[in-house]
Amino acid sequence: MPSVRAGEVELDYERSGSGPPLLLIMGMSGTALTWGEPFLELLRRDFELIVYDHRGVGASSRLEGGITIAQLADDASRLLSALEIDSAHVLGISMGGMIAQELALAHPEQVRTLTLGCTYCGGPDAVQPDPSVLQRLAEAMMSGDRERALRTGWEVNVSPALAGDAEAYAAFHAIAERRAVAVPVVMAQLQACMAHDTSTRLGELAAPTLVIHGTVDEMLPVGNGQQLARLVPGSRLEVLDGVGHLFFWEQPERAAELVRSHAAVPA
Repeated sequence: MPSVRAGEVELDYERSGSGPPLLLIMGMSGTALTWGEPFLELLRRDFELIVYDHRGVGASSRLEGGITIAQLADDASRLLSALEIDSAHVLGISMGGMIAQELALAHPEQVRTLTLGCTYCGGPDAVQPDPSVLQRLAEAMMSGDRERALRTGWEVNVSPALAGDAEAYAAFHAIAERRAVAVPVVMAQLQACMAHDTSTRLGELAAPTLVIHGTVDEMLPVGNGQQLARLVPGSRLEVLDGVGHLFFWEQPERAAELVRSHAAVPA
């Protein structure tokens, strides 16, 4: 992928497809590849996609020290400016959804529509994952056993129905092997997510907003999507029954259609 100067960092990015611009903001420990080709290919029919790697990931600039969600939102804003895109539809998932919230709050003129997937706004009413889920992930990541870390990451990010799908896991594994994210970067991203709190500011959001959340999301339980929908004026909540955190892996056709219809792209 090419890279572009976005403020103080270089960001690795890719543009593909045709139509109105759609900026995709990936979550914690993910890369531009983690969206999965089936989902991206569906979106390319209707949008010009802009996918990128956060600082510390892939060929983007190294992460020096800690990071905040607001800083990552500034990176996204500067990426759009560097690519001479005045405004775009924005889809953010998980940590990327937190970044998308901050982007829309700080730079509303750059956001045409906002889709927030499997994410949360933080604050005292946020619904935290079961401690056992975080313990499993932490133990797997710190074990030094990459296979264990990948398998555990897969299992807690998808529904039980998909977790045992050997073909789906093989595709996920191949993507992770192509572009690994260093543990210190993941930990810095985790700290940024834990500090994230837009709960008292979401009433300021002006962009048309769609919230998507799976009912069996172990990473960020569905109550967080319900809270977002309550706090964002005029937003719409789409709950996917029996779907885990990576809803765009489990239901790529449905996820792509939701983004398309929300952006009001003609069928």
